[in-house]
Amino acid sequence: MTDSYASSDDAAVAIAGARAGADVVRNMYGRRLDRIDKGAGDFATAADVEAEKKILDVIRAARPDDAVLGEEGGQQGAADAVRQWLVDPLCGTLNYAVGTMLVAVNVALRDGAAAVADPFSGEIFFTDGETAWVRRDGADDALLTPSPASRLVDVNLDPPFPDEPGFRAVDLLARPEFGERFRPRVVSTTLALAWVAAGKRAAYVTDGSGFSRSVHFAAGIALCRAAGCVVTGIDGAPIGEAGRGLVAAADDETHGLLMSMMRSRG
Repeated sequence: MTDSYASSDDAAVAIAGARAGADVVRNMYGRRLDRIDKGAGDFATAADVEAEKKILDVIRAARPDDAVLGEEGGQQGAADAVRQWLVDPLCGTLNYAVGTMLVAVNVALRDGAAAVADPFSGEIFFTDGETAWVRRDGADDALLTPSPASRLVDVNLDPPFPDEPGFRAVDLLARPEFGERFRPRVVSTTLALAWVAAGKRAAYVTDGSGFSRSVHFAAGIALCRAAGCVVTGIDGAPIGEAGRGLVAAADDETHGLLMSMMRSRG
């Protein structure tokens, strides 16, 4: 891999973009930032906006003909373009705004390369669409290896909950067999998916839909798939435009256990 992104492969472009955004997020951390209201309790900060600008600068320099969908800037280029980059410059804005470092920067080429940067650990998780690695400052790239050994399962409890009452994450956590086998965690950022791919988490579960083209989830899902995780909807079906929820598990056994718990309500 190389960071000479202007004439390099898509994975290098994703890495360079994620790194540029992460630099902004890290440098602006701790400042008093105004909140930009986006409605329904959602908001952005100046760090979100500035990080997205830096990421788009990288993409435009390397891939000027590609379309981009940004969390803050919206669609640029044709929405049905063959090549479209999905950018979430600061996944975990609420965490960031209150001084919590559990955030990520996401850059993904739809159905292709992707990178997730942790601005504070310095880790960059990335994939060329086939294999997934982690890059740490001063160290060689290491393959991502999923593992259920931690028994930690991240569960997204953020509203809205489009699949209730058929599925509610709180019901899953309340099941005795869940507590016997797993321990819940709540991260609610793309770090959760990157950590499943890296073996730091056994699984991640969330409600929702539209994940395959989501600026929030596309990069994390790409990492998990390339690393060999089991990735489906909460109904066990493949993730698609009409899919329900998301379950990313380190292995078949973990995935099967979670699916059985979600299907057996009582």
